[in-house]
Amino acid sequence: MTPVPPRPSRSRRRAVLAALAALALAAPSPLVAAPTPAAAAAALQEVMFVGNNWDGTADVIRSRGDYARLGRINVIPDRAARLREIYLNPIRLAFFLGIRQGPGEGHDQFVDDMYTTPDGTALVVSRPSFADVVSIDLATGAIRWRFPVSGYRADHMAVSPDGTRVAVSASTSNTVHVLDIRTGAQLGSFGTGDKPHENAFTRDGRLWNMSIGEVNTDLDAPWLDWTKGDRRITVADATTYQVVKVIDMRDRLDAAGRRDLSDAVRPAVFTPDGGTLYFQVSFFNGLVEYDVATDRITRVVTLPKNPATSDDRTTWVNDSRHHGLSVSPDGTRLCVAGTMDDYATVVDRATLREGPLVPASKPYWATVSGDGRDCVISESGADRVTAITFATGQKVASVPVGDHPQRVRIGQLPEGWTPPPAG
Repeated sequence: MTPVPPRPSRSRRRAVLAALAALALAAPSPLVAAPTPAAAAAALQEVMFVGNNWDGTADVIRSRGDYARLGRINVIPDRAARLREIYLNPIRLAFFLGIRQGPGEGHDQFVDDMYTTPDGTALVVSRPSFADVVSIDLATGAIRWRFPVSGYRADHMAVSPDGTRVAVSASTSNTVHVLDIRTGAQLGSFGTGDKPHENAFTRDGRLWNMSIGEVNTDLDAPWLDWTKGDRRITVADATTYQVVKVIDMRDRLDAAGRRDLSDAVRPAVFTPDGGTLYFQVSFFNGLVEYDVATDRITRVVTLPKNPATSDDRTTWVNDSRHHGLSVSPDGTRLCVAGTMDDYATVVDRATLREGPLVPASKPYWATVSGDGRDCVISESGADRVTAITFATGQKVASVPVGDHPQRVRIGQLPEGWTPPPAG
């Protein structure tokens, strides 16, 4: 017969129960909700990333106010390994050198576009000359993952509204890849027209891609437009990545009486309600207004020409005339980067009349400040970014950055962030 252990004394039982109660209070309760995304976001700071295309770096600046520079990130820490691969592959080497002499204007293109992960710990970058997308750890500077795109060049990207997916144009394979921004895994892809360029996720669950065709030849006379290839807008379902619509702007431009304009859609921006698309086209110093619901062009405006700008279209970089658009958060004003005309200007959306022409050296992009007050342009010819207030159209700040800044994107970083070691 198994002996029965003696029953603990009442005082001993009370001590054990008290200890158990203390442990229960110290342990996390399964009924306590996990920190909300808003609580997690409280530890992050909003910043701007400036991609210095020829440097292979990204500058981090404040997203408003004085736009002071906070640090710099090397986005090609694997440069030696990538170059070794390229020089051992004759086909890749031919495209690499072609990018240098063509869109790179004699320089390698090391950073085109960039977005941060939702937790602010990594920067995802498309690198044209290396034909890939990489995720850079913002604490260490190391590469977390790398996705080689199809073909031989990576271009513009777009991030989904929830920040979890990134779409990238593979410009020589006429493909858009959609990746998990955290892991780099491909979630889907779809075919496009020739040379896919700008991408945009829309609020109705679509992903728009604009193909620009061949922009690196000197066959720029209007009568040679047919040599530029198949240029169209491809609209895909942002969940299934199946193409749901193709828009040929040639037909819409002709219907609007603008047979003289190229149908190569360059930078484009939707109004906050998603009902109107504004876009720039090759060789044109102006912008086009397109009504999404009625599928037609409603207005076209020509903006001022800089008298110093050459009329020789072969001298305009990659067929650009104006390259960069943003819209104010209230939807009342547009900001235009007049690339080859060396100015930026704020345009009233109601009248499509421009404000003051702010001198700028080959402005290549336009975005909106974190507080929504300013348009921020990259001056690729002067290696700086400049802020212009939407309210008055006047310049309010200018900050030096790296060599040939192009894309400027809002992102987030942990509070107290310091740049990783250079290398």
